[in-house]
Amino acid sequence: MMRATQIGCACGRTCLELRGDPILVSECLCNSCRAAAGRLAALPGAKNTLTAYQATPAAEYRKDRIQFLSGAETLREFRLSPGAGSRRVIATCCNTPVFLEMKGAHWLSLYLHLWPEAARPKATFRTMTGDLANTSGLPADMPNLKTHTVAFYAKLLAAWIAMGFRNPKITVGGTVDA
Repeated sequence: MMRATQIGCACGRTCLELRGDPILVSECLCNSCRAAAGRLAALPGAKNTLTAYQATPAAEYRKDRIQFLSGAETLREFRLSPGAGSRRVIATCCNTPVFLEMKGAHWLSLYLHLWPEAARPKATFRTMTGDLANTSGLPADMPNLKTHTVAFYAKLLAAWIAMGFRNPKITVGGTVDA
């Protein structure tokens, strides 16, 4: 039987149940993740989700292993621009960023701040460091990769194969401006 983990937003109204382990856990340093985090942190009551060196930590989970137990009605999407292929979804009850979804993706990138610190999955690498003007401030505690690797995509592909090439839809109740 697969292990179930419950996580949620800062105020506790929006709760999710995750089954099994994440596909991978990483910290992203791409321009889009850093820009979106900065804009979302400016929402009333929101907290900054970036690390001290401006990374966005997330765990990639198969969509078919995520269930919203409560608070799904609070979810709203944010896009950096109207035509952006990715969306960040927040719980508007407390303006907590919940996940990033890439267009057509079979997984969600769940932000690590949703877990209690003691139970938080540990990132095993940083990606998209090539977007930084200067990488000298990055810790050397894990690989600092310039871009996504073949192994990164292979893990995502293996998960999609295991899902039977399905891509469950995640609907939200509108948009949020940030």
